[in-house]
Amino acid sequence: MAAAESPYLIPVHELVHRPGSLRERALDFPAPEQLGQGAAVVREGEPLAIELRLEGLHEGVLASGHVSTTAEGECVRCLDPLELEVEVDFQELFAYVPDEAYDFAVQDDRVDLEPVVRDAVVLALPFQPVCRPDCPGLDPATGERRAVPPAEDPAPTDPRWAALEGFRPEE
Repeated sequence: MAAAESPYLIPVHELVHRPGSLRERALDFPAPEQLGQGAAVVREGEPLAIELRLEGLHEGVLASGHVSTTAEGECVRCLDPLELEVEVDFQELFAYVPDEAYDFAVQDDRVDLEPVVRDAVVLALPFQPVCRPDCPGLDPATGERRAVPPAEDPAPTDPRWAALEGFRPEE
């Protein structure tokens, strides 16, 4: 049985050596492998949505796109699990002739978006994700989650109204 072909391999035979040609595609597939290794990762099987634009140029095929997915991780302060929406753009030229000037090439009339998408998504993941910007984290002595900061006390009552503080109208 043949191994499944990578969903990142995109045929571009209709664009090869046709400057000015343009194709747009929408790709939706589960991530074939985990993206990232840090505190936030896109798990294997998480849906990837790619809006892709392919343009034929004199030097090669220009691939531009937008990737949408969801990353999982944990807050680096309180260790609560969290989900993060990942939205990232990419653009890369796939040269017709492999050359030191270009990182990627068109091979067998196809482009392999896997390294481009992987790099864009991994670089968009936060290095130290937090559940909220004011997360108090864990108490260093006990290891317990710190209490949410207490709500601010209401503004002091004007002393002229002090006599009415306990008043409740009868219903």
